[in-house]
Amino acid sequence: MTRIKCCGMTRVDDVQLAARLGADAVGFIMTRKSKRFVDPVAAARLRDAVPPFVTTVALVMDDEPAYIEEVLRVLRPDMLQFHGAENDDACAAYGVRYVKAIAMGEGAPALAGLRDYPRAAGLLLDGHGLGEQGGSGQRFDWSLMPTDLAQPLLLAGGLTADNVAEAIRIARPWAVDVSSGIESSPGIKDGAKMERFISAVRAVPSV
Repeated sequence: MTRIKCCGMTRVDDVQLAARLGADAVGFIMTRKSKRFVDPVAAARLRDAVPPFVTTVALVMDDEPAYIEEVLRVLRPDMLQFHGAENDDACAAYGVRYVKAIAMGEGAPALAGLRDYPRAAGLLLDGHGLGEQGGSGQRFDWSLMPTDLAQPLLLAGGLTADNVAEAIRIARPWAVDVSSGIESSPGIKDGAKMERFISAVRAVPSV
C-alpha cells in the first residue's frame, strides 16, 4: 500500500479532513521562504488537531539551527524534512528522524545525490529545480525512480488525482507527497480534491 502525506497544511479543518480520509502523514512548512509558511506556535495548534497514528512532519529549508531547535521545542514533530542544501551531518544533528528532499528538476544527474544521506529515514524525489522550493507543481520523469536503494523513496511534484495512479505504477514509491495538487490556493486545501487524491492512491493495487 502506498502511503500518503498531505503537506503545506495551514488550517485545522484541513488537517482533520486529511486524517479522516486516511492520510498517513501531514506536513507543516516552517521555512519563511514558503508561501505556505506557518510559525511554530500556529503549527503546534495544527499538530494538536492530529489524531493518533498520523505522522507529523516539519519542513525546513536552509534555516538557522537555532530556529530549527525552536521548531522542535514548540512543535514537537515526529520527523523533520529538509529541502535545502543541508548535508547528512546537518540533517542528523538534531537527533530527530528525517527525510531529505532531492530536487529532480535537472533529471538523471540529480540521482547522484541520493547516496549522500545515509542516515535519512527516507528520500523524497521532488520535481522542482535545485535551490527552488517544493510545492511548485512541477513533475519529473517518474521512470527515473531508482530501485536499488535501501531507504524508502517518496514521490512528489505535480501529483494530482488525475495522474497519481500512473505515477505510482511507474515509480513504485513507498509514499506520495502532495501539496499544490489538493489546493484551491497556496496553503488552502480543497476538500474535494483531497478526497479524490486519496481515493485515487488507495485504488492502486498493492505490489
